[in-house]
Amino acid sequence: MAKVLDGVEIAAEIKAEVAAEVKELAARGVRPGLAVVQVGHVPASEIYVRNKVQTSEELGFLSERITPPETVTTEEMLDVIRALNDRDEIDGILVQLPLPKQVDAKALLDAIDPAKDVDGFHPINAGRLQAGRPALAPCTPAGVIEILKRSGIPIAGANAVVVGRSDIVGKPAALLLLNENATVTICHSKTRDLGAVTRGADILVAAIGRPGFITPEMVKPGATIIDVGINRVTEREEFDRFFAGNEKREAAFEKRGSVIVGDVHPAAFEIAGAYTPVPGGVGLLTIAMLMSNTVQAARMRRGL
Repeated sequence: MAKVLDGVEIAAEIKAEVAAEVKELAARGVRPGLAVVQVGHVPASEIYVRNKVQTSEELGFLSERITPPETVTTEEMLDVIRALNDRDEIDGILVQLPLPKQVDAKALLDAIDPAKDVDGFHPINAGRLQAGRPALAPCTPAGVIEILKRSGIPIAGANAVVVGRSDIVGKPAALLLLNENATVTICHSKTRDLGAVTRGADILVAAIGRPGFITPEMVKPGATIIDVGINRVTEREEFDRFFAGNEKREAAFEKRGSVIVGDVHPAAFEIAGAYTPVPGGVGLLTIAMLMSNTVQAARMRRGL
C-alpha cells in the first residue's frame, strides 16, 4: 500500500522549528517582520492572506497587512513597495497575486528588495537558485523538497520528472531537485509522448494545473508522486470520473457542491510507492515555507 506523505504533519514540524528560531532571534533583539500586500477583495486571496497573517502572528512575527484599493495604479503600488523596502523592521514582503489588470505585476515583483523577496520570485533570487547559491526559493517548490527529505524519499540519483514549467513552481522545483543531485526532466504542453517520459520517473512532480491529468498508465509502479495541483471540481460528471464510489468525497460534494482534486487522477495513487494527498499535501507546506523564508531573510539581512 502506498505511503501517504502527510503535509499536515510536515508543515507542523516546520512551523515548530520556525517558532524556535523566532525565540532564538528574540534573545538577540530581532523580531522577523512580514508585510503582506493584498489589493482589492478577491475571496480566495483573502483566505490565503488571512492564513498567512494569522500564522505569522502565531509564530511571533511582526505581521502587517496592507490593503490598497482595487483602483490602485502601478506607480502607487511601487510607492508601497519602496516604503516597505526602506523599513528595517520588515524582513519579508509578499504581494498577493493575482493583481488587477491595470497593475504591472512583473514591475512590482521586480521592485521588491531581493533580500526581502520571501516568495522567491525576484530575478536575482531565481538566478542564485539556478547557480546553486544561497537564495530565497519559491515556497511551494521548497515545500516539495522538504516533503521528500523529511519523508525519507531518496533524491540523489533518482529520475525526477516535473510536469509543468511555470516560473512559480515547475522551473524552480526542477532546479531544486537538480541541486539535490536528481536527474531531472521537465515536461510541458509540447512534450512528445508524455506518458513515456513520466513512466520513467522515480519522483513525479505534477504542477500543470489540470484536474486529474496524470493517469495511472502514466505512472511507474512504486514511484513517489508529488501532486502540486489544486483544482475545484463542481460538475457531477467530472466528480464521478475521479471519485465514483468514494463515500467521503460524495458526502463533501453533496454538502458543498464541489471538491478539490489535484493534477493526478486519484487512481494513480494506488500504484505509487508514496504520494501527497490533495488536500492535505503540498498546499500546506507553502505557508510553512513562507514563514521559514521570512526567518531566513531576517537572519541573512543581519548577517546572522
